[in-house]
Amino acid sequence: MNDSRRPSRRADIARLVAAHDRPGPRYTSYPTAVEFQTHAPAGVDETEARARLARANERAGEPLSIYVHLPFCEHRCLFCGCNVIITPHKERTLPYLELLAREAELVAALLPARRALAQLHLGGGTPTYSAPADLARVVRRILELFPAQPDAELAVEVDPRVTSPAHLDALADLGFNRISLGVQDFSPAVQQAIERIQSPEQTRAVIDRARARGFRGVNLDLIYGLPHQTPDSFEASVRTALELRPDRAAVYSYAYVPWKGAHMKDIDPATLPPPELKLELGAIARELFLDAGYEPIGMDHYAAPHDELALAKREQRLRRNFQGYTVIPATDVVGLGISAIGDVAGAYLQNTKKLSEYEQLVPAGRLPIERGVVRSAEDELRRDVIHELLCNFAIDVRRIETRHGIRFAEHFARDLELLAAEEREGLVTIGAERIDVTPTGELFVRNLAMCFDTYWRDKHADSAKPKFSRTV
Repeated sequence: MNDSRRPSRRADIARLVAAHDRPGPRYTSYPTAVEFQTHAPAGVDETEARARLARANERAGEPLSIYVHLPFCEHRCLFCGCNVIITPHKERTLPYLELLAREAELVAALLPARRALAQLHLGGGTPTYSAPADLARVVRRILELFPAQPDAELAVEVDPRVTSPAHLDALADLGFNRISLGVQDFSPAVQQAIERIQSPEQTRAVIDRARARGFRGVNLDLIYGLPHQTPDSFEASVRTALELRPDRAAVYSYAYVPWKGAHMKDIDPATLPPPELKLELGAIARELFLDAGYEPIGMDHYAAPHDELALAKREQRLRRNFQGYTVIPATDVVGLGISAIGDVAGAYLQNTKKLSEYEQLVPAGRLPIERGVVRSAEDELRRDVIHELLCNFAIDVRRIETRHGIRFAEHFARDLELLAAEEREGLVTIGAERIDVTPTGELFVRNLAMCFDTYWRDKHADSAKPKFSRTV
C-alpha cells in the first residue's frame, strides 16, 4: 500500500489536537440541521414542502432516493444519538408501519412523474425490530408506489442481535442487496459500558446469511472514542471486523452529546478516551484498513477496491447525503417516517420527531413536515465546496468557478485566510487550481470544512451553548 495517504508520524499530534478539538458539524448537510426553521422565508412548512415536491415532479423520469425511518428498539444503547422509541411490545410497530405506507401514498400522489427508485434505505432505530412479514408488507407497498430500477440500491441497517434469517429472506425476496451491521466494538468491557452485548459469532451469522441470499454489499459500523477503549482493545476489535471481510466500513468518531440524549449521562465521562488517545484510536483503524487493502473514503469510511464507493472515489463521483457516502445519481431524496430528512428541489425537509403528531397528521392527509431550510445560491456554492472536501479531500477550484460563476480567490477571500492557517499547520496545500488535504489533514477534515461555513463563523463559533459534537 502506498504510504502517500498516511498521516505523518512526525506530526505534533498533541499540539494539533489542542488547536482543533472543538465542537463542529459533521456536514451530513449544509446548511446543517441546526439551521432548519419552521417558517418562511428560509424555513420550511407543509406548504413549502408541497411546492418543492411539485418542482421535483417537473424533472420527469429522473430517479429518486427514499429514506425510511423505523424508530423502534427493544433497548436503548447508551452511545446512540438516533431518534428512537424504546418498547418491548412489538405490536406497537404495526400502526406506525401502516402510517408509513399512507405517507408514501401521500408523497407518491405529489410525484406522478417521478416514481423511478434508485435508492431505498431503511434506517432507525432498528428496522428489523418488526416481524419479517410486517416489515415486508410496508416495504412492498413503497416499492409498488416507487418501482425500483434494475440497478437500484436497496439497503437496510440491522442489529445482529435481533435480525433473524427470516428477516434477511424477506428483504432478499424484495430485492435488497446492501446491508449495514452495527458493531461499534467487540470488547466485552466496552460493550458492557455502552449496554450493547454482541458477539462476533452473532455478527458473522448475519453476514453469512445475507451473502448467501445475494446481498452484494456488507458494511460494518465501528465507533472509536467509546468508554474503556484502549489502543490494544480497539486494534483487536478492528482486526476481528476485518476477519469478517466487509465490503465497506464506517469507523465513526463517538459523538458524546449528553445535552441531546439524557441516556448518555449514564456513561461516566471519566471512562472516555481523552482527545489525544481518541485520535490515536482513529489512526489505528485507518492503518489497519489501509494495510488490509481498503481505500479511505472521505471522512471515517473505508471501501474494498472492488466496491462501488472505491470506484467512484477514483473517478471523483462520490456524493454525500444523510445516509453517508453514495454513488446514486438521484437528484432528490424523500424522507418517510418520524424525524426523516429529505433533500428535495433545493430544500431540506424534516418530518416531525413526535410520534403523536405523526399519528395525527398523516391520517388527515397532511405531510408531517416540521421544519427545514430552503438553500440559497450561496448555500449551494458552499455546500458544493464542503462536500468536495469531505468526499475527495480536495477542491477543484476551476470546476467550482465554472459551475457557480465566481472567482474563487475573490469570493472565498476570508475563507482562504482561515485555510492558510491550516496550511501552515501542514493540514492542507492551497494552489491556484486545486486545494488538497494532506494525509494528516484528513484526520481534521471537519475543521477544514468549517473554514468555509459562514453559519458556523457568524452564529456558532463563540456560542456558549453546545450544539455539535467535538471534532476530535
